Amino acid sequence: MNIDSFVTAFRKLKGQGFVPSTRSGPTGVGHTLETYLGIKENNIRLPDIAGAELKAHRTHSCSLITLFTFNSKVWKIPPLEAVKKYGSKDKNGRLGLYYTMSLRPNSAGLFLEVGATDISVRHITGEVIALWDLFMLAERFIQKIPAMIFVSAFTEERDGVEYFHFYRAQMMRGTTAELLANQFKAEHLLVDLRLHDKGSSARNHGTGFRAYEHKVPLLFREVTDLE
Repeated sequence: MNIDSFVTAFRKLKGQGFVPSTRSGPTGVGHTLETYLGIKENNIRLPDIAGAELKAHRTHSCSLITLFTFNSKVWKIPPLEAVKKYGSKDKNGRLGLYYTMSLRPNSAGLFLEVGATDISVRHITGEVIALWDLFMLAERFIQKIPAMIFVSAFTEERDGVEYFHFYRAQMMRGTTAELLANQFKAEHLLVDLRLHDKGSSARNHGTGFRAYEHKVPLLFREVTDLE
């Protein structure tokens, strides 16, 4: 599907008003959009329409989505040491660093600091745990999401069934280090540490960069309506 055929199909769907969800649960909005547009469900994260990733969201949802992971050469102390010093135990007694970082120190004393050219996870003692260059983050963002078609939907429930009205589609492209820094400062963009003690080493599932769905357009340099 190219952009022109997407716009034609989307206008038709928009004109239908509320349509019943084709799947229950959180993924219902995306599955319903793809079904009505005639797009085969895509379980592999690749561009869906002419090089752009298709993303649908419920307008009033404050859910977090993972945009990408980036973990290469960022640790300033060995990851296993970080887990042992600042980790907490899960219900199975496994020690890990599974924290969503913010500007305020968490229970382990870790917090996110936004600098002029980088962001870092630090401890209140001043120790730097990990550091990411903002320009490299912007490059990683563009590499993973060169463009996104962001579709918004109103939602309502009828007799236990969720209905969607897909009313807006936006094409979003590009980002900058400055844009990302501002979104980190506003806490619209968050950092998820995801690693645990595996004995002789730390098992790292990849540091996730996550955003609130309704704030995603603020991460892009160019946002235009597709109508």
